[in-house]
Amino acid sequence: MTLTTTVTSATRVILFDHDGTLIDSEATHFQLWQEVLSPYGITLDENFYCAEMAGIPVNQNAKDVVRHFAMDVNPQVLANAKHAKTRGFLQSQAFPLMPYAKEALAACAEAGYTLGIVTGGSGLSVQRTLKAYGFEQWIQVVVAAEDVEQSKPAPDCYLKAAAQLGANSQHCIAVEDTQHGLEAAVNAGMRCVVVPTSHSEKHDFSSATSRYNSLREWVEAEIRSQ
Repeated sequence: MTLTTTVTSATRVILFDHDGTLIDSEATHFQLWQEVLSPYGITLDENFYCAEMAGIPVNQNAKDVVRHFAMDVNPQVLANAKHAKTRGFLQSQAFPLMPYAKEALAACAEAGYTLGIVTGGSGLSVQRTLKAYGFEQWIQVVVAAEDVEQSKPAPDCYLKAAAQLGANSQHCIAVEDTQHGLEAAVNAGMRCVVVPTSHSEKHDFSSATSRYNSLREWVEAEIRSQ
């Protein structure tokens, strides 16, 4: 853990990433991508997924996969197949929560911060999470991949969330688990705390304001201590 703190006296808004930060979805996304690529004779390696795909929107994933494996297929075909598999999964269940996710949101809300979710994933996935776990009471804004022309690592999603809340970037912080999400927040002029997962622990987090091993550790150090 770094001694630098992300939350400052200027902080008014806390914007959470979704996949890998609030929900434990990366293992499922990896499995679904394996299912999408299997008919093409492609075996997706977990190391490649972690390094190149985790935290990246599906449409970009598809382009990267086609290029890396030199596939003779339109990337949109793969993206559509992945979206269909994800919708199928969400029809029967929500993704499980990351440890301490609900407690973290509750603590931030109780401390008086305005909360939002900014994701490179789908809005459908976020809405499923909000309803399944009662997060609607805390979340004031949601910006998903389909809400911007360029998703993470472009800053558009974070800038849009701030604008919708009437906040400036210096009043917002981001909570992320991947390098791509971190870059989006930093490019938007926001301070960013990272909580890496096993899928992102080897990412470059050198531009993060602070880094913690868990949401609980961050909340105890920066939210409950205020």
